[in-house]
Amino acid sequence: MEEKTNVMRILDKNKITYNKYFYGDSDAISGVEVAEYLHEDKNKVFKTLVTIGTSKQYYVFVIPVAEELNLKKAAKVVGEKKIEMIKSKELLPVTGYIHGGCSPIGMKKQFKTVINDTAKNCDTIIFSAGKIGYQVEMSLEDLAKIIKYELADLI
Repeated sequence: MEEKTNVMRILDKNKITYNKYFYGDSDAISGVEVAEYLHEDKNKVFKTLVTIGTSKQYYVFVIPVAEELNLKKAAKVVGEKKIEMIKSKELLPVTGYIHGGCSPIGMKKQFKTVINDTAKNCDTIIFSAGKIGYQVEMSLEDLAKIIKYELADLI
């Protein structure tokens, strides 16, 4: 049964237009499988990754599902010597989200967020709605009304 996620409530409250997708009845586990299930270009479907820098600051990176985050490029973009992915068990206490359902919108705290610059080639991007099985699709312009982010080459 579909329900509103926190991300959707935040978008509704801010009168932001978005499309929502539900794939809870599918076996899609990876982002690529989610893109296939939704019949969407995997360059338009993004995953949200949370990292920690040498300074102990957290950073959020949003990249296409089929790509790997280049940790060196990412560290340079946020001005850190080195960053690494946070452990799965740290994700919930830090962000309020679980692995597989992490969204750049609605985290406990707004962390510095960087979206891979290929996003600007898409009219809209699709990313987690904050719960496994739910995705939202929206334009970068609308996303900028909700969170602060920058675009950079991260892959």
